[in-house]
Amino acid sequence: MNKKRTALILALALVLVLAFGCLSGVFAAEADVSGAAESAESKTISAKAIAAGAVVAVVASVGGIGMALSIRKSTESMARQPEASGKINSAMMLGLVFIETTIIYALIVAILIIFVL
Repeated sequence: MNKKRTALILALALVLVLAFGCLSGVFAAEADVSGAAESAESKTISAKAIAAGAVVAVVASVGGIGMALSIRKSTESMARQPEASGKINSAMMLGLVFIETTIIYALIVAILIIFVL
């Protein structure tokens, strides 16, 4: 049962990555592109948007799964040992901060991909 749930979560994350990647190209397309040089530039912008969308989607999906597993295990631990709930809660919060920091770094990288490269 646990392997089926993990496979389902990973399949859902893959679907999200593909959806965000496809949708980012739609939003990056410019309405009135004329000329071959502008068309090549539009394709480059679209490719950058797809890459940025994929980066953010993958990291956010994996980070969300990691956060969910962390919270699940910490609540199970607090249920087993209520006297250690303070230490468990603080360790969980520290781990969640590190996961969220990784997601924010991915967002910054995606913004750099779009505007700098």
